[in-house]
Amino acid sequence: MALQIELDQSAVIGADHDQAGTHPVADDLAYLRLAIVNVIYFGQEGASDWVLVDAGIPGTEQQIISVAERRFGPDSPPSAIILTHGHFDHVGALEGLLRHWDVPVYAHPLEHPFLDGQESYPPPDAFNKGLMARLSPLFPRSPIDIGDHLNTLPADGTVPKMPGWRWLHTPGHTPGHVSLWQPTRRQLIAGDAFITTGQESVYESATQQLEMHGPPQYFTPDWAEAGRSVRTLAKLEPELAITGHGRAIGGPLLRSTLHHLAGHFETIAVPAHAQGRMVNGELP
Repeated sequence: MALQIELDQSAVIGADHDQAGTHPVADDLAYLRLAIVNVIYFGQEGASDWVLVDAGIPGTEQQIISVAERRFGPDSPPSAIILTHGHFDHVGALEGLLRHWDVPVYAHPLEHPFLDGQESYPPPDAFNKGLMARLSPLFPRSPIDIGDHLNTLPADGTVPKMPGWRWLHTPGHTPGHVSLWQPTRRQLIAGDAFITTGQESVYESATQQLEMHGPPQYFTPDWAEAGRSVRTLAKLEPELAITGHGRAIGGPLLRSTLHHLAGHFETIAVPAHAQGRMVNGELP
């Protein structure tokens, strides 16, 4: 069984809700928890130029829109939607959002087959412990098709409509998974490269029990790549991290636990039945 890295509540950033219903973590950065997953709003309150990162679970488009209207105004669609990856819990409301907002969507090119109707994600690894893992064969894997809205993230590493931010290819959880990085302020939007709650457990997912974890085990097919991605992110020494699942965390405790995860990735993040196939700390 994978080990756990418990986090003290002092590491939590943006613990309280604001009037829009989001958790603000900086003057231009807030996240909204939608059941099991987070979406992120980038932009100053009241700004006409803002960005949505990820698109939640199916059926949440009205909640995402309502919060956006309270935060930015009723006639202010996002300038763009950026996707960390295309799993159902990160694009579930996307088609509904695009019917309401005619805006461009950006993703890594390796993620496009799952977003333009071409390819389904591989079956989940249901051998993991936890009810969420056992339920994972029921989760949607089929591609969505967002047609002409889909664009490729710029090859120069910049993030459209997010000045000063860079995108980093952090595969493992999916082939085209990306994380977003603001080097001046050392802010990280990690997607599911690592998360801060035990997503395999319904209880931990519901209570947001604060722990440092690798990516959700049941939907991570490439553990060697996932480990390399976590080590890449740990080297950045982030001051703040918003993850796809769990609470935003920051400060020295973020950095120390992320380094611990990176240094002991195979025993902490990788499920026991996959650890036996590892060679020199990496899966062949």
